[in-house]
Amino acid sequence: MVVNRIMKDGKKSLAYQILYRAVKKIQQKTETNPLLVLRQAIRRVTPNIGVKTRRNKKGSTRKVPIEIGSKQGRALAIRWLLEASQKRPGRNMAFKLSSELVDAAKGSGGAIRKKEATHRMAEANRALAHFL
Repeated sequence: MVVNRIMKDGKKSLAYQILYRAVKKIQQKTETNPLLVLRQAIRRVTPNIGVKTRRNKKGSTRKVPIEIGSKQGRALAIRWLLEASQKRPGRNMAFKLSSELVDAAKGSGGAIRKKEATHRMAEANRALAHFL
């Protein structure tokens, strides 16, 4: 799933290279199993509630909180991790991805901030949950 999200323009071998280099960098930084770091990062970023835009009868739009399933949550987590790593300053994508994954596993980083913002928005609009 991660490789297919990294891939651009059908270049899967390049996506594999980026992931393998990122995994190697995680191994050097943390000196623990990099796959455990990857799993923990995805688990920490996975949201369990999100917001969906709904339009009421008067035409105004509202963000209604919805529960997110495990599959969709994982897909969102991977997407957010990759977006956050692309926005990071750094030399190359492997370096940026490894830094973001280590930060997410520790509980910081751009992807964690995105999850917290989504949860805050869902919490703020909890009164609209009956609209679904």
